[in-house]
Amino acid sequence: MTAPRPDDAPHPYATLTPDQVLDALASVGLHGDGRLMALSSYENRVYQVWLEGGERVVAKFYRPGRWSEAQILEEHAFAADLMAAEIPAVGPLTLQGRTLHPHADFLFSVSPWRGGRQPELDDFEVLEWIGRFLARIHTVGAAQPFTHRPPLDLRSFGSEPHDWLLAHDLIPLDVQSAWRNACEQALSLIGGHTHLAHGPDRLHLKDATLLRLHGDCHPGNILWTPLDDSGRGGPHFVDLDDARMGPAVQDLWMLLSGDRRQRTQQLAALLDGYEQFRSFDRRELALIEPLRTLRLIHYSAWLARRWSDPIFPINFPWFGTSDYWRGQVDMLHEQIEAMQEAPLAA
Repeated sequence: MTAPRPDDAPHPYATLTPDQVLDALASVGLHGDGRLMALSSYENRVYQVWLEGGERVVAKFYRPGRWSEAQILEEHAFAADLMAAEIPAVGPLTLQGRTLHPHADFLFSVSPWRGGRQPELDDFEVLEWIGRFLARIHTVGAAQPFTHRPPLDLRSFGSEPHDWLLAHDLIPLDVQSAWRNACEQALSLIGGHTHLAHGPDRLHLKDATLLRLHGDCHPGNILWTPLDDSGRGGPHFVDLDDARMGPAVQDLWMLLSGDRRQRTQQLAALLDGYEQFRSFDRRELALIEPLRTLRLIHYSAWLARRWSDPIFPINFPWFGTSDYWRGQVDMLHEQIEAMQEAPLAA
């Protein structure tokens, strides 16, 4: 597959060598001992770096052209608000009076290193614990809106990716019509959702308040550490790169998996914790399947847009084939059925 590119320029990270990473850190007074390790991140480039004193930090180099400086700084301010409220979120360090730094053609930030593993989401006590912290995150998020970062809406996560994929002929002809029909049927169902606020692009409930959200709260963005003898441990939240305005349920549904019974039990545990700190509008449960459908559509367009970055063909070799798109058609049909069922209840 060949993704559309405006010219034959190299991908944005071609010049980001290990020496460049170390030079960037040195520019803010942090001197590495030569050891660095790339961490799992596709949208940006993220490195664990050992400093000369033995301390470890995490350096994040933002993908050029994705977010403006103002949008990145809003993410940093949100992280600072969370940490000020003693919520275990990992935000950037303030170095030389700022959290965002230029180097060569990049903007980068440096955060403290935090260890941990993915949480055990089949443990209801863990889910309840995460639910409590999500409620606290949303309480902070509701205190003021983002002004620069875009909202989670139907256009940017649904209709625009749909139009872009078709306009660039990235879906094989033998499956293009089936995908287009399934996608348009799914988007029509979402657009006609009786619970949504008026307007073709809205993705929130009537008379509901939008919040600053984590935005991409899947298990990989929650690091869990076991309790020590002093009672310290539990979850901490990383990677606010996709933070935006949206409904609270966006930060809950990606933690649900399995069949309907399992998801219902998981949801109940999350909300048991959540509602110890903040009320939850049960009407938002009707948005779970529409949100899942939009993520499915958006994800395909995201992979296609990033295909000129060599890390993507290496890690997603199955993308772009007819079999991939047939699988997407099947999942869209499953989502069409799911959106017509009664929402989860807890």
